[in-house]
Amino acid sequence: MSDKPASPPDDKPGAQVAEPETGPVFEPYESPAGGWDALRAVARALREQSVLLKGSETLLSMNQPEGFDCPGCAWPDPKHTSSFEFCENGAKAVSFELTKRKVTPEFFAAYTVSELERQSDYWLEEQGRLTEPMRYNRTTDRYEPISWEDAFAMIGTHLRALESPDRADFYTSGRTSNEAAFLYQIFVRRFGTNNLPDCSNMCHEATSVGLPESIGIGKGTVLLEDFDKTDAIFVIGQNPGTNSPRMMTPLREASRRGVPIVAMNPLLERALERFAAPQDPIEMATFSSTRIASEYCQVRVGGDVAALKGVMKLILEAHEAAVRAGGEPVLDLPFIAQHTFGFEALSDDLRRTSWDDILRVSGLPRAQIERVAHIYMQVKSVIICFGMGITQHRYGTENVQQIANLLMMRGNFGRPGAGICPVRGHSNVQGDRTVGIDEKPSAALLSQIEKVFGFKPPQNHGRAVVDTVQAIIDGRTDVFIGLGGNFVAAVPDAKVVKDAMRRLKLTVGINTKLNRGHVVHGEEALILPCLARSDIDVQATGRQAVTVEDSMSMVHASNGLVTPPSPSLKSEVSIVCGMARATLPGTGIDWDALEGNYDLIRDKIEAVFPKLFADFNTRIRVPGGFHLYNGPRNREWNTATGRANFLVCAGVAEDPEIGDPAALQLATIRSHDQYNTTIYGLDDRYRGVYGGRMVVFMNEDDMADRQIVPDSLVELESVTGGGDVRRTASGFKARPYSIPRGSIAAYYPETNGLLPLSYHDKKSKTPSAKSIPVVVRPMASRGAAPA
Repeated sequence: MSDKPASPPDDKPGAQVAEPETGPVFEPYESPAGGWDALRAVARALREQSVLLKGSETLLSMNQPEGFDCPGCAWPDPKHTSSFEFCENGAKAVSFELTKRKVTPEFFAAYTVSELERQSDYWLEEQGRLTEPMRYNRTTDRYEPISWEDAFAMIGTHLRALESPDRADFYTSGRTSNEAAFLYQIFVRRFGTNNLPDCSNMCHEATSVGLPESIGIGKGTVLLEDFDKTDAIFVIGQNPGTNSPRMMTPLREASRRGVPIVAMNPLLERALERFAAPQDPIEMATFSSTRIASEYCQVRVGGDVAALKGVMKLILEAHEAAVRAGGEPVLDLPFIAQHTFGFEALSDDLRRTSWDDILRVSGLPRAQIERVAHIYMQVKSVIICFGMGITQHRYGTENVQQIANLLMMRGNFGRPGAGICPVRGHSNVQGDRTVGIDEKPSAALLSQIEKVFGFKPPQNHGRAVVDTVQAIIDGRTDVFIGLGGNFVAAVPDAKVVKDAMRRLKLTVGINTKLNRGHVVHGEEALILPCLARSDIDVQATGRQAVTVEDSMSMVHASNGLVTPPSPSLKSEVSIVCGMARATLPGTGIDWDALEGNYDLIRDKIEAVFPKLFADFNTRIRVPGGFHLYNGPRNREWNTATGRANFLVCAGVAEDPEIGDPAALQLATIRSHDQYNTTIYGLDDRYRGVYGGRMVVFMNEDDMADRQIVPDSLVELESVTGGGDVRRTASGFKARPYSIPRGSIAAYYPETNGLLPLSYHDKKSKTPSAKSIPVVVRPMASRGAAPA
């Protein structure tokens, strides 16, 4: 079924989208991930955005030394020197940036905001690039043009009128460059608040909180070259074929070298089964593919820690048996003795953990856990990769720490081919945090800011995403500014949040494309269009480059190469400086100079972070950039004990028991035509879904128990106990799928309304979007209509 844009009806400008009224249809997908279908998808994306030639040329400059960084995922590139280092979803992201479609003042004159709000997220995205700053007019219910200076003045007026700086929240998206993010947090702290909610609060915050306690840094410890040297790879709670497709290259290469790859994931995902590399002429010519996972563990939703504890228990038992028999130890005893703390407490916990609990919660047979443990014990160097299937749970922080525990048992830190690899989402989501986007700034950071910029930043902690949402609901904030992103669509408790957002005095969206946040807004609202990653950025001193950090702490330059779609667009840096000038006149920071020359921004970054960014402007001009210091790679541990810490997780559950025997655990997922909240299309071909997104994937036995007929409509109701609000979502087609009993999956943001704001990891405040207890019932049983 096609999801191509149709011609605009009724003389309305913009691209109209034909969305099938019948909902999704299903066809089994038998091909490997990648391959010819990936190339066809790239060509279709370029063709549908009318940029086939321009887009093809631009893609060849993506991830190159003098080119721009992919605006999609944060997976690293091989020293930014490849001649063909882009993937299907990266190509989609670029084609949507290069699109010839434009959202002009004439577009906004033709649609009321009420009309726009009735459109789908996919429809909004398809309209094209924003071209002019716009202000919402309550009288006409339309966005109308506003000059940049008037827009900045409006923001400054609102901010200065607040009774406290803490009545404003300043959100950051992971696509924001280091330079823009750094200036943004300087502006916000100079304004007087640390309210800097960030998209990482919703995904890998459990990593950022959990790993510093374990190993002294909230980042991964491997480089791309370690995948060439490793003896085994574990991929846990992650679907790389959709969420970070360039990761498939090192996985494929490792598999072809005979490296065992263990996958732990509730859904059977095609890319973790087999993959055909579009860059490999032999595989393409012969229609062959490479097996990826040598052991595929379909854990139940919330069963990863149980499986990990089972593996660790077997390692401990094997070690103790070997020692008793006078054999070689299985544990790395010198590493444990010299570099770790807390191993005895972990050992005691593993001995007390019962196999009945491990098998019940994990959903895996003991024989498979034994095979996984054998793989781990038989090799020297192991890399463990993980995604939000680990972090987005009620005990997400502890989940991350169990992965570190497993690695430490055999010394898999600080040697080639070994380490921990959290796979981040957006390009530069990690960099934003590195340069200071942090609602809980350290005393050292605040001291350096005071030293470099000459003002004393606020010392109290600010608000993370869940705190910001709660403040909006409670009426404790008045202004929301989003530097990128699609906050309204991304956060939990969707309906409650939408109602609350409308009570704000001002909302500001700094974006390249139209999204849900522009049509669910405050009493006053601004849309500020910015340059995309691929656009040429010219300032007072000439063309500028920005920098980004990938998942492996490599920092490199990104140079826009394409003429922007409108001369009215400003860079994110320019917009931040414009807001700062209008809000903080005469405060001693030369925003004009920083806006005109990004080298000066990098000088300030170096001054605030002298150890990490020494010689920043020099090193960034070296092809491939440079690697930020990472203590665990040198077996240096910046923890309270001065060592890496084994940390005990009580029990085996990733989420608390609900007690409702009818409840299933819902994992919210992306489709293959999606990146975070950006919907590229209505297909999910690897899962055999075409023409729609209202799907819930279920185990056949669970369907039979509930008298649910395949492909019939069902209603989902949250049973998390999140207050008095009844959270339901209906109109989903129930699709039989390879997923363990007790587990289901459906796309977000369509299911975000089922997740209460209160249902999050208490340590990191990461929403538990990968394990929402719900009941599923046939819609006919309640006479429900589709939502």
